[in-house]
Amino acid sequence: MSKVQEAVECFNNGFNCSQAVFSTYCEQFGLDRKSGLKIAGGFGGGMGRQGEICGAITGAYMLIGLKHGKSEKADDEAREKTYELVQEFSHRFRERNRYIGCRELLGVDIMIGDKNILNEKFKVLCPQMVRDAAEILEEIMEIK
Repeated sequence: MSKVQEAVECFNNGFNCSQAVFSTYCEQFGLDRKSGLKIAGGFGGGMGRQGEICGAITGAYMLIGLKHGKSEKADDEAREKTYELVQEFSHRFRERNRYIGCRELLGVDIMIGDKNILNEKFKVLCPQMVRDAAEILEEIMEIK
């Protein structure tokens, strides 16, 4: 099974979109899967179900930081590389989906929307967002 499919399966097996993306790849960068699931736990549903930036995207952003992020005061090159990749990721995601906000992607406010409609949208749309995020992440970071 590909890592992209593994991320989708993780989502379909009860984890949120951010957890699905982040935990699928985090071991490649020195973080165990269980910790990855915990770290990404609050980012699903657009930051704790607030409908902000899609959790699949924030999972990808965290992975970009985990691989390239600045960890020493003088390493401004790492910060620039991280920002460049986050911007590239966002651009590619928007090309595919028009938006990066959970609320806009789903077409409903998840804080106040009808739960039946939301559950259906989660089942149909969110796996595709996870897939898109994982595919773009693999492209820009050259990982599998």
